[in-house]
Amino acid sequence: MKGRTRLCWFSAIPNTTLKTTYRTPDDTHRERRGRDARQDMTAPRGRMAILGAGIMGASLALMMARRGYAVSLFDKESEPMACASRWNEGKIHLGYLYGNDPSLLTARHLLSGGLCFGRLVSELIGSNLEAHTTFSEDLYLVHRNSIVAAEALGAIFERVDVLVRSHADATSYLADVSAARSNRLSKTELADVTNSDQIVGGFQVPERSVNTRWVADRLCAALRGEPNISLRMASKVLSAQPVDGIDRKWRVAVASEKSEAFDIVVNCLWEGRLAVDRTAGIEPVPGWSHRYRLCLFGRTSQPVDVPCAVVALGPFGDIKNYDGRNFYLSWYPSGLLAESGELSIETPQALDADARQRFIGNVRATLARLLPSVSSMFDDAEELEVRGGFVFAQGRGSLSDPKATIHRRDQFGVNRLGNYISVDTGKYSTAPWLADRLARQICGIE
Repeated sequence: MKGRTRLCWFSAIPNTTLKTTYRTPDDTHRERRGRDARQDMTAPRGRMAILGAGIMGASLALMMARRGYAVSLFDKESEPMACASRWNEGKIHLGYLYGNDPSLLTARHLLSGGLCFGRLVSELIGSNLEAHTTFSEDLYLVHRNSIVAAEALGAIFERVDVLVRSHADATSYLADVSAARSNRLSKTELADVTNSDQIVGGFQVPERSVNTRWVADRLCAALRGEPNISLRMASKVLSAQPVDGIDRKWRVAVASEKSEAFDIVVNCLWEGRLAVDRTAGIEPVPGWSHRYRLCLFGRTSQPVDVPCAVVALGPFGDIKNYDGRNFYLSWYPSGLLAESGELSIETPQALDADARQRFIGNVRATLARLLPSVSSMFDDAEELEVRGGFVFAQGRGSLSDPKATIHRRDQFGVNRLGNYISVDTGKYSTAPWLADRLARQICGIE
């Protein structure tokens, strides 16, 4: 395949298709670290540039550095994990959210990554995620204007249940889901949650979420403690181009710095990935979209009894209560500040104080009408931050349009041109899994 672009969606290709010119390591231990990694510094297996220090780039950097590669991790921000990977809800997907994809292709594509997320991240940071994982299953509240009726959604959920239960890694999720079963709430159970006539049904599904701020802090500490990683922060990547053929070294150009050549370059950027891909000679596949949306992150002065819930599908809101005090809230129509199908998207102007208060008030009013107990999060809040983040998807359209391709997320993975690799992470929950598979393939372990 020299000289040609190859799409390598991990769900569809044989594991042998991704190979490099590097020598193959003898060991197959993913958790090589500490003493072994320090020994490797004297004889690195290759120099690797990883573009983007979000959860995909950070995970891959740690995995490759612990296998003896000298990794330079680039990001335009001053710290790793500073953007969307820190400021999102942390849902570890099993596939239930994509109830408008009756083919279940999205659920199948997300499932493996979600099931192994906790194990892989625990290995990377050397700590268990249990205390920072939502302690209850998600409630899916079906809005009156949902594009999928409650009966149809229940049928989809039952099929997802089967997928989850039959997966070999079902016991490896954040909670054991080997007996996963979604349950439709009775009228009495639904009335205990909400008195809103806008909610016409509800389901309990076995999905959990993690506190992304806690995970981000631990990944940052792991990156700083890894001797084979050079953090190249405040470095905006402009381009990547082959030096002498695509199967040899690639040169990375960074704003206001001298360009530098690497044995292999992996583009893990989020909102800026496509523009750099084009400089490398990879044309983006039409049909993508960028969005920028705001959310609320808070902490209460005392524990609050608010369930984790998702309002779906079409009208979309999200409530995460990680440990009784730390929480996440969003109402998609209020938070969506920008949307584009162009190659890149600019960061919207920051809200002034008045606009910030209007946003908080709107999210509170809307979510409290649908789930009254949410008010206690605002009443007892000792911290409340408005934060934004980019969302990239190989799909587009309005959430209220049942035919919009944004309702599917089954087209993400790896795209390779020689020793340049571009990664569409897909979702936060699938990043460590993609990083693990890519690291293994680069090293020839599988």
